[in-house]
Amino acid sequence: MTTPDKQRPRPGSDILRTALRRNRGAMVWGTVLMGLYQAGETAFPIALGLIVEHTLRDRSLGSLGLSIAVLAVIITTVSLSWRFGMRILQKANTTEAHRWRVEVAACGLQPVARDTELKSGEVLTIATEDADQTADIIEVVPLLISSLVAVAVAAVALGLADLRLGLLVIVGTAAIMSILSVLSKRIGSSTQEQQARVARAGAKVADLITGLRPLHGFGGNHAAFRSYRKVSTEARHQAIAVARINGAYAGASLALNAVLAGAVTLAAGWLAFDGQISIGELVMAVGLAQFIMEPLRLFSEMPKYVMIARASAERMALVLTAPPVAAPGPERPAAGGDLEIDGVRHGTLRKVKFQVAAGEFVAIAAYEPRASADLASVLAANVPPDAYEGVVRVSGQDLAGLSIEAVREHLLVNPYDGEIFAGSLRTNIDPSGTSRTVAEAVEASLLTDVVALHREGLDHPVRDRGANLSGGQRQRLSLARALAADTDILVLHDPTTAVDAVTEQLIARNVAKLRRGRTTIVLTSSPALLDVADRVLVLDDGVITAEDTHRNLLATDEGYCLAVAR
Repeated sequence: MTTPDKQRPRPGSDILRTALRRNRGAMVWGTVLMGLYQAGETAFPIALGLIVEHTLRDRSLGSLGLSIAVLAVIITTVSLSWRFGMRILQKANTTEAHRWRVEVAACGLQPVARDTELKSGEVLTIATEDADQTADIIEVVPLLISSLVAVAVAAVALGLADLRLGLLVIVGTAAIMSILSVLSKRIGSSTQEQQARVARAGAKVADLITGLRPLHGFGGNHAAFRSYRKVSTEARHQAIAVARINGAYAGASLALNAVLAGAVTLAAGWLAFDGQISIGELVMAVGLAQFIMEPLRLFSEMPKYVMIARASAERMALVLTAPPVAAPGPERPAAGGDLEIDGVRHGTLRKVKFQVAAGEFVAIAAYEPRASADLASVLAANVPPDAYEGVVRVSGQDLAGLSIEAVREHLLVNPYDGEIFAGSLRTNIDPSGTSRTVAEAVEASLLTDVVALHREGLDHPVRDRGANLSGGQRQRLSLARALAADTDILVLHDPTTAVDAVTEQLIARNVAKLRRGRTTIVLTSSPALLDVADRVLVLDDGVITAEDTHRNLLATDEGYCLAVAR
């Protein structure tokens, strides 16, 4: 794997254009129907004005009946066009939001991490809230156009009655939009900052939930809670600031729209009093002045939603356009399960060098827990090859030249804090549903007692993060998943820290038996696991300092004795 060239991040405007392009058909039909709806709404006061004009003049039942029929047609058109127009737009909006959620999730789930500098909680916020707000552009544009249609029809109708009334609507609308455009820009930038702060708070919560038990163990929970309170307070203050700006925007919009409607009404009244327009035209002008407030409100609010959608799209671009940390090679590991670490220097590791033959069971006793974590990260290909010195060879081939998907199939590193997902015991052990060793894995990990406790057996439901399981049960479930994968090379990182000594002894024997003939590496300080290993490597101060069986090391190495004896 090689480090890719840095890409120039794609702006959020490109994401918005993609969303608009993918939904051209729905937006065209939605715009037509919503434009018809707004035109029908506008036609209602116009029709009332004409009805008053002609009914007062003709005073006939025929004219009244025709007027009622015209109003019925307008009302029916308004009702149906709104119903089907919003149905089309909301379906397109929901579908587009789902597409972006899938794209963001796919980026987060790729085997090679992306260089986003975002935590998982922040990516989750982007995949939910930001995806929804970006997809809102699908509704915003048709509603903006349809509102413009309503304002244009009203301006034309008033202009036909008196040119000054039409010009008043046009000039007033332009003035309102100019004033509100300033506030909408502030809303966009403030919303982007709010989303970032909320995402950071979400990431902090995820970290706290994951590490709550160890935090309680060494008394760090109060400091962690203070840290969360700080980021949460910042998010709250930013949300309040955004709410203030939104409130100012809404208030200014309503006030300006009301001023324009009042001005049109007063101007029409003065013109009617002066005899320059008829009573029917006055009724039409007053009706349009009242009606025009709604499309003006929509028209003036749309820029705000455009800015919010753009801010969310910019945040999605952080994930979607981020380059991978490393570019995987094209090769696949050769058959066999030998593993070689040659002079690796990374983190606390200093020129680590050892080799594990195919089919061997090796335990690595690291005196510093951080060294185990660094070694596990390198073996799991979570660290790009250019970020550490030395070479990792899988079945004799350089890890840097291998396809990451092939490496994952050939070499599995099971972390000590393996995630438990909402679902069932079975789906957690065998997510793909293809494993043929589920029963053996359950037995080897001693998960049999958990299965036996519940009538549903392996189909017993599991809550998110294993909330309905104990710490030991979660760890054994994670171990069962690793064993069920049945990979050529399996690396286990502290797989038994949450179980009692008797269970640990049984698990150690079961794992050694199940993995016989398959390459297995265990990063552990557990005497039970160290004892069943073919040999033990001592990792001290970042280098391998000793190598022998567990019992020989106990007899000859006092430092080893102090480090692993319980």
